[in-house]
Amino acid sequence: MSAWPQSAGTPLPSDVLLAGRNAVTIVHLGVHYVLRATRSGKLILTK
Repeated sequence: MSAWPQSAGTPLPSDVLLAGRNAVTIVHLGVHYVLRATRSGKLILTK
């Protein structure tokens, strides 16, 4: 059984996730992704 719920659950504000940085690395199933906040306020997820 997975520790994570099947639905998205409670929204997580991007400022909490980024914690003052403009990018964070997320590891999903052993693959590294970078989530970046642009100057125009958009989010970009790259592999």
